[in-house]
Amino acid sequence: MPKKAGMEKWKKRRRQEHLEMKKYRYYIFCEGEQTEPQYFQGFKNLIEKSPIYKNMVLIEIEPCGAETMRVISAAEKYVAGNHITRGQIWCVYDKDSFPARNFNGVQERAEHLNQDNPELQYRCAWSNECIEFWFILHFAYYISNNHRSEYIEFLNEKFRELGIGKYQKNMSNIFDILMEKGNPKLAIRYAKRIIKEGQGKTPTDIAPGTKVCELVEELAKYLPEGQREAFFK
Repeated sequence: MPKKAGMEKWKKRRRQEHLEMKKYRYYIFCEGEQTEPQYFQGFKNLIEKSPIYKNMVLIEIEPCGAETMRVISAAEKYVAGNHITRGQIWCVYDKDSFPARNFNGVQERAEHLNQDNPELQYRCAWSNECIEFWFILHFAYYISNNHRSEYIEFLNEKFRELGIGKYQKNMSNIFDILMEKGNPKLAIRYAKRIIKEGQGKTPTDIAPGTKVCELVEELAKYLPEGQREAFFK
């Protein structure tokens, strides 16, 4: 029994030493438990195959199953509990039907937290009103402030046109579909244009809009060369 406990302790220490070697660190806290985590897992999988960055980049993806302010609360608890002192803490969340004060409050809380430690920065990758808006931008410059059901219907039609069936939440291959059938480079350009046109407005007032593109750009720069080109000029 003592030997087993000693082995577990050794493994834990070795893992901690391995993580400490990582120069670039991203902790991603997702409101959803499947759709968003599976999308970002696509980046993680490719980066871990990169001969250049696999030993330099740490990506931890945490599904929260909670909305807006609860996402950043979960991130804060994780950071404190794991004694994280450097890296980027990303909160990925949707507007949906949650109150404006909660949706805007995440960004306000992040800005407050960022004053404490310049090496540990909280970032917001919000979507108004849902992550599907970010997916849509891979196919079109869409600026109609519709209900999320309209966004899903748009994706359904587009997927049928492409011969890949119907869009469904929690698709395990959503990253691959958007990479192969969509245009990530245009999606980033469209998302940035919308944010620029909404400059000075709160996240709630930029409808539709998304800042998922900022997290995507951060991760895409570590992709293997062939895939990285899909995201940048």
